[in-house]
Amino acid sequence: MEIIDSHTHAYPEKVVERAKENLQKSFSRQMITMPVLDNLYKYMDEAGISKSVIASVASRPDQVLSINNWLFSIKDPRVIAFASMHPYFAGFKEELKRIKDNASGIKLQSEFQLFFVDEEKAFPMYEELQKLEIPVLFHCGVELSSPGAVRSSPERILNVMNKFPHLKIIGAHMGGYLLWEDSLEKLAGKNIYFDTSDSVGNMPPELLDKFFAKHGYDKILFGSDFPLEIPKKEVDAVKALNISQENKEKIFAKNIKNLLKI
Repeated sequence: MEIIDSHTHAYPEKVVERAKENLQKSFSRQMITMPVLDNLYKYMDEAGISKSVIASVASRPDQVLSINNWLFSIKDPRVIAFASMHPYFAGFKEELKRIKDNASGIKLQSEFQLFFVDEEKAFPMYEELQKLEIPVLFHCGVELSSPGAVRSSPERILNVMNKFPHLKIIGAHMGGYLLWEDSLEKLAGKNIYFDTSDSVGNMPPELLDKFFAKHGYDKILFGSDFPLEIPKKEVDAVKALNISQENKEKIFAKNIKNLLKI
């Protein structure tokens, strides 16, 4: 059975130590290993994963170009690049054209990038993403290190969806980490993809059953969130679900191939 991981992170060797320290502090979680390509490939092999989306996040607007230059330089058939973007990056229109030619989507992590997903400052970027048909992977839900208002709650994601109905959205963590009931109520059944990272093994089974009943199986993508989670553990959690083999195949590979036209 083909498996494509829709949610991983990796960094250039020269910045990986600093990236690891900053991310562990930002996420209040320990990484399982250094987030470099060789380690990603090792964990992919262990889990039987053929391709992985590498989603890189720019914490500041001035980091966008350098991060994307590295992502675009990776020439490996096992990598699907989801480029960096920041809503406060002044040259977003020009960079999104470059992303359209060199990557398959972008990643936004509002808790890390310090913006609310439904703030008007981000609307011009969403409009351009919608026009160019570039998918956007949102971190969705609680971030353990960020107390207070959740910048990417299901309600805020829904506000974006209502404003930009044709924007191709992937809601990480089943649409709202630790806010799954809210995601079920507000997002399930709508025009949004969910990824399974940090969720399938943590959600109550009865709640997950309600997600499948309301949302179906055609817009759910397997994701591991490497290096914060072990890919094989996340693969095994999906394999253990009491659903048909056909629907597991959709989650593991068919759905993301349809979304990204690969």
